[in-house]
Amino acid sequence: MSDRPRTLGELRQSGYQSVSVKQELRRNLIGKLRRGETLFPGILGYDETVLPQIEHAILSQHDMLFLGLRGQGKTRMLRMLVTLLDEAIPVVVGSEIQDDPLAPLSRYARDLVAVKGDDAPVEWIGRDQRYHEKLATPDVTIADLIGEVDLVKHAEGRHLASEDVMHFGLIPRSHRGIFCMNELPDLSPKIQVGLFNVLEERDVQIRGFTVRLPLDLCLVFSANPEDYTNRGRIVTPLKDRIGSVIRTHYPLTRELGMEITAQNAWGDRDGAHVVVPGFMAEVVEETSRLARTSPHVNPASGVSVRMSVANYENMVSSAERRAILAGAATAVCRVSDLSQLAASTRGKLELLMSEEPGQEDRLLERLIQEAIKNVFDQRFTTKQFRNFVEQFEGGRTLELHDRMTPGEVLKAVDGFRGFRGQIETAARELAPELQTGETEEGLLAAVAEFVVEALHSHNRLNKTPKSGRSVYGS
Repeated sequence: MSDRPRTLGELRQSGYQSVSVKQELRRNLIGKLRRGETLFPGILGYDETVLPQIEHAILSQHDMLFLGLRGQGKTRMLRMLVTLLDEAIPVVVGSEIQDDPLAPLSRYARDLVAVKGDDAPVEWIGRDQRYHEKLATPDVTIADLIGEVDLVKHAEGRHLASEDVMHFGLIPRSHRGIFCMNELPDLSPKIQVGLFNVLEERDVQIRGFTVRLPLDLCLVFSANPEDYTNRGRIVTPLKDRIGSVIRTHYPLTRELGMEITAQNAWGDRDGAHVVVPGFMAEVVEETSRLARTSPHVNPASGVSVRMSVANYENMVSSAERRAILAGAATAVCRVSDLSQLAASTRGKLELLMSEEPGQEDRLLERLIQEAIKNVFDQRFTTKQFRNFVEQFEGGRTLELHDRMTPGEVLKAVDGFRGFRGQIETAARELAPELQTGETEEGLLAAVAEFVVEALHSHNRLNKTPKSGRSVYGS
């Protein structure tokens, strides 16, 4: 930015013209649309639903409220709005509210321009400096957002009737930029009322000062749908002043959810190379999807995408730990690794039932079993493994746990006539790309556990937990 104008006179000679921040967002959005650029890189599943709402709101120069449950990418998209701002804009040097040199608002900037004229110093700020964010909490005050009389400035000799004695809050300091208020309903009603003038008149008034500051900014908010209803905690006049309400949602398909999880989860480990078969990734995502529709989970709270990500990472960690303990270089995730998902799920489900000890863990176990059943049923039937099930009727048992090496799992199942051939056939159906090299044995062990647990979920086999192990029988 060293070659940009450094004084007001140079800025005028350059032909620079000021535009409002909403005109700036609109102009840059139009440019991206014409060039076919992605508006929010990394945001998946919103191309036909959410993104058009955002584009229309920006083209209409609206303030926006992003309405959605937790883990739906609201804050991430709000922060990415800065990519629609210009690379840099000029401001008066020393201004607290990013004054436009061509149209200064604050007393400081007006006096500086009046005294120095074309020699008034100008500096340039990047787009990241033009975004300010505040998490709404009950203790947020009008002084935090709008401003307050600064008693220190008053003690220095400035008169209380002067603008110079004011301390600007976050909203005036966001002048010529974007101000985001996260979780708007958590703001107390009297503070919400304080936003009326900002949204409607674009001005702020501090402690009854007659001075008005016609701010240029784009206001964006986030909220939970439950708090937005008539019984919610956003005052009606404030809702009326917000131009567009953008509804977000969870991934519409299991495949899309898996793609989002793979994008955000940490899967590349340095302890061992961990391979996640596609059917295991499906089980993790299906568990979250079932939780969202479970009658035992509070739908107003939702089940965040973060649950899928955290569960995926814990499953990978379980496989990694097994490989490290066995001195193996490669590990393949399998069903027994799902026993470690309780820790990464706790706190991510808000239950409707009474909070008895272990209730959340028991619900998760049932959800995982149902997820395995759903993924299994898409490819196989229990009749295919009738011979295997019949061998348990004579009292035979099969013991599995997450510490067993792939070789130990296969040795345990090899005692069942014909089952090895069945899992090899199933492996070709589930993950043929892993049936060679160092992952072959791990894949067969993973498929074996998957089939056995699926048969249990279909009530073809009983399962008895025993000291961290699972014992299957008739």
